[in-house]
Amino acid sequence: MEQQVKDCFETTSSTFSFEFFPPKEEKDWDKLFHTIKDLMPLKPSWVSVTYGAGGSTRENTHNLVVRIKRETELMVVSHLTCVGTDRNDIHSILERYVHHGIENILALRGDPPAHQSAWVPTRDGFPHAADLVSFIKKQLPHLCVGVAGFPEGHPETPNRLLEIDYLKAKVDAGADYIITQLFFDNRDFYDFCQRCELAGIHVPIIAGIMPIISKSGMLRMASLAAGARFPAELLRSVGAAQDAASIEQIGIEWATSQVRDLIDNKVKGVHFYTLNHARATLKIYESLGV
Repeated sequence: MEQQVKDCFETTSSTFSFEFFPPKEEKDWDKLFHTIKDLMPLKPSWVSVTYGAGGSTRENTHNLVVRIKRETELMVVSHLTCVGTDRNDIHSILERYVHHGIENILALRGDPPAHQSAWVPTRDGFPHAADLVSFIKKQLPHLCVGVAGFPEGHPETPNRLLEIDYLKAKVDAGADYIITQLFFDNRDFYDFCQRCELAGIHVPIIAGIMPIISKSGMLRMASLAAGARFPAELLRSVGAAQDAASIEQIGIEWATSQVRDLIDNKVKGVHFYTLNHARATLKIYESLGV
């Protein structure tokens, strides 16, 4: 059996992992692999590959996952969503992954396609991520499955008590670990972890970190489906920055401080949302001395 994400928690005090997305343009594929090669010396515990919004890059996701598996020594996790797929689709995808030796899945409900104003499950599909997790674990119980958590709250579930109940349903269905949405105030993450513990959720929780590298990047983070809350101190620093280089440096220093504090508090892992660029992650590692 291939090594799985859940095995890393037994051998490493804090895991470090990176997220990539499949490029839309053919010309960007080589550039992405340069990024991956630049980050490989950091020896990440694993890397993950996203789906596009509404499942729009599904085939590219599969191709990238298989290529990383074939051409590198990295452990790779594929995102898998409920969007636009039924049970037969998911079963075929999982069999393809197993054939290529890929045994790690991040199971997500996913965002609805652009033409849908609200989430509508596919016929014979999965209404919720918990249903997808349950299906995977029943069909191929040896696979390692992660799920998403939301330290700042899920945008469609303002009731924070229900939000944790839904997360527990994913864990009870067989999820092996949780990766959180990005956040900029570690207090939100620690509070989230405590609420999980109170709810009886005891799987490893991985902190999702995305360094700010530009004002436009901040605006995109703020407009994500899950949103992002920026502490006043961070906004003040960015607002006072004189140029783009200063904003990037502020973002990297803020993320570095977050990661250092998370490690000091014995976080199970840190997951870097790289946006297919290596520089910020490399600088954070350099500052941390890890």
